[in-house]
Amino acid sequence: MTPEDTEDTKEQEQYEIFSPEDMQTPELETTKETELETASRSGYKVPSSGIDAIHHLPGMYQSWFLDYASYVILERAVPHINDGLKPVQRRILHSMKQLDDGRYNKVANIIGYTMQFHPHGDASIGDALVQLGQKDLLIDCQGNWGNILTGDGAAAPRYIEARLSKFALETLFNPKTTAWKLSYDGRNREPVCLPVKFPLLLAQGVEGIAVGLSSKILPHNFNELTDASVACLKGEPFTLYPDFQTGGFVDVSRYNDGERGGSVKVRARISKADNRTLVIHEIPFGRTTSSLIDSILKANDKGKIKIRKIDDNTAGEVEILVHLAPGISPDKTIDALYAFSDCEISISPNCCIIEDNKPYFLGVSDILRRSTDRTLSLLRTELEISLSEQEEALFFASLERIFIEERIYKDSEFETARNMDRAVAHVASRLKPFEPKLTREITHDDILRLMEIKMARILRFNAARNEELIARIKKDIAETKRHLAHIVEYTVDWYRMLKEKYGAAYPRRTEIRSFDTIEASKVIEANEKLYINREEGFIGTGLKKDELVCNCSNIDDVILFYRDGSYKVIRVSEKVFVGKNVIYVNVFKRNDSRTIYNVIYRDGKTGFNFIKRFAVTGITRDREYAVTRGAPGSRILYFSANPNGEAETVKVILKPKLRQKMLFFEKDFSEILIKGRSSIGNILTKAEIHKIAFKQKGTSTLGGLMVWFDHDVRRLNYDGRGEELGEFQNDDLILVILRNGEFYTTGFDLSNHYEDNILVIEKFDARKTWTALLFDAEQNYPYLKRFSLEAGNRKQSFLGENPRSSLYLLTDEAYPRIEIVFGGNDNFREPLVIDAEQFIGVKSFRARGKRLTTFEIATVNELEPMRLPGTASDEGVLPPHTEEADDENAVALPTQMNLFDDRS
Repeated sequence: MTPEDTEDTKEQEQYEIFSPEDMQTPELETTKETELETASRSGYKVPSSGIDAIHHLPGMYQSWFLDYASYVILERAVPHINDGLKPVQRRILHSMKQLDDGRYNKVANIIGYTMQFHPHGDASIGDALVQLGQKDLLIDCQGNWGNILTGDGAAAPRYIEARLSKFALETLFNPKTTAWKLSYDGRNREPVCLPVKFPLLLAQGVEGIAVGLSSKILPHNFNELTDASVACLKGEPFTLYPDFQTGGFVDVSRYNDGERGGSVKVRARISKADNRTLVIHEIPFGRTTSSLIDSILKANDKGKIKIRKIDDNTAGEVEILVHLAPGISPDKTIDALYAFSDCEISISPNCCIIEDNKPYFLGVSDILRRSTDRTLSLLRTELEISLSEQEEALFFASLERIFIEERIYKDSEFETARNMDRAVAHVASRLKPFEPKLTREITHDDILRLMEIKMARILRFNAARNEELIARIKKDIAETKRHLAHIVEYTVDWYRMLKEKYGAAYPRRTEIRSFDTIEASKVIEANEKLYINREEGFIGTGLKKDELVCNCSNIDDVILFYRDGSYKVIRVSEKVFVGKNVIYVNVFKRNDSRTIYNVIYRDGKTGFNFIKRFAVTGITRDREYAVTRGAPGSRILYFSANPNGEAETVKVILKPKLRQKMLFFEKDFSEILIKGRSSIGNILTKAEIHKIAFKQKGTSTLGGLMVWFDHDVRRLNYDGRGEELGEFQNDDLILVILRNGEFYTTGFDLSNHYEDNILVIEKFDARKTWTALLFDAEQNYPYLKRFSLEAGNRKQSFLGENPRSSLYLLTDEAYPRIEIVFGGNDNFREPLVIDAEQFIGVKSFRARGKRLTTFEIATVNELEPMRLPGTASDEGVLPPHTEEADDENAVALPTQMNLFDDRS
């Protein structure tokens, strides 16, 4: 048996697991050598007894598992703070640098070359390389590298190619400032960390799962990182928020600087193609079109949304068409997609990095500061190395000039020297007087370098060129010293150079917005039907043969009122016993203050009759409450539920009695104030009531509903957040005018969605006159038009059908005055002031309008009006407008003469 076999056997004995029967044999006694070897390896002392040797495995687990966990954390899953790379990524980039010749390399070759540095398989290297390439920052890819939008994988490594990007070559590598170590097998050298002069960790983001530890750092925008680094160098405050390649919206209100405990909400970008089709243009980070569609289909299968079909037209850009079922609201469906599918997800960052071989949890601001400080340090080191090289070049250029101009190589002592030592000694003695003029002392190596100068170079020596070389080197030295003296400004210029050179390719893709909270109960589709069996006292969605109450969803609550004056709220279920004598049942909307219940009840068996109006905004589920005072025998005589606070009139018929003069009377509920649900109410009558009949339908006593528009989340609300739009009645509409000249009207439902390019949003007034100054792309001239807008949920445009037409100014002033300032070759002309009401009459928004000028316009300004509606100046002071003045190219006012007198 060879020594190697002995070692293998000994190693095998340490890992061997024995059965209980084997433990009774004397061959299982642990040798002294094995005990010493185990103790030296894990620090765990193996008991001397053979039976107790079973405790050997826990000892191995206790020590070696910690070693394994530390290895995974430090060498595989968590990035280093200095360069923001995991070891496999660093080795890939190092290999690509060694292979770099400006041309593409097969990915299979890159993987094979990296394996001499990475101790794991080719699959892990290939996956890491593809992920780096898909981030579109460090690697220039060629071929099918997969698609982060659809989740499609890359082609086989033998079919795709890669090379380092120009950005990577400029910011990642410098062998003079790189610390090196031996590779895993000791055959090669690899970098400890790459000298990255950019916050690469925050630009790319990272996700890694180790043993008992994970890291999740979200990617950030390239330009924002450079700006933040500049602000950090200047001592100014900065804030960083994530930016994802997949775009979408992000709510960063709880980002918490990327530290543990924070979170961000990410939403897909969804728009309405028409009333029956939604289009998803961008998807949340970490999702693909396939996974997103699967989540939508699951929500549809569960009945939470209603869609007809989904088409995935994604190629270079995301385009998912969601076709809605007939009669389904697109605005409500958008909210439902956010609530029940992966169109909205929450991401919890966890900024864990490696520093000094230990994991640390930091915020993204701390990571950026450390990256900026390291960049400054690396730039200083590079400048110091460059200065040393420049000073050395200056020294040798001066030394070479002295050696050649003094013709030391022609000295007889030099030419007749018997050996190199004597020749070197002679040259050193001749150069000694010139040492004070040099930047440092002359060494033996310097003289040897002089001896290597070839005769051809000596013969071609030109003193003037040498002077130019020395002057240029001195200039470079002075500039390098100036950079070192102002290293902060030099680093700021470095970041600005990177932004100017590469920033245009990395615009922000994810829009930062505040998200409103979507209540699932309000947006879920009413996919169930609620039934009631009054005889047996059951309600539920499974009672298909009984009385239909309403549509509902499986997460709704139901409110029930009973004849005895009690009421309660329960959850919808398939079948549940609620008792008999139910007089009203419907879906309960929590915090609904506009649904008013009108009630007349008898207090006890012989008590007075009370009338009350109240709302039920929030109560505890499955708990009974009382409309009445709670006396036994109380009974509800009249009940109605009014979704908008309507107050009807009822006819009360009394039971006839002796000496009773009045047998009936009418009562209008609008005379009763709306109070809390626990109020007693007002006494209606002390007489016994025979019957109460509905007399006349009334109007709402709540008045209009105040509506606000929150520009941050682009949603309506009734809570006073944002811009006040006014008080709305049932038939009122909201007018939306977009910056591209399109307009439409909507209702004031809270589920409405609005675009981000809103110019005007207000309560619609069909009588209002609008004045627009626009550029007509078909005529290539500016036009002025006055018009009224029409109601309609379909988008229409007052700029015309040409998409290149643009809007200069839009105003709703009754008598607007507009100043036009000319520019370009016409900037010498006086500004033109126009009274729009006199210039053109009110026509349809489809009309072209009236041409203003053929000259170039620089700016358009709206001036203070000279008169206001309803004032004395509004009554016929100015000449009336005539139809003849509305000719398309006519000039009606004297003030227009300056505009056309000088026309060439």
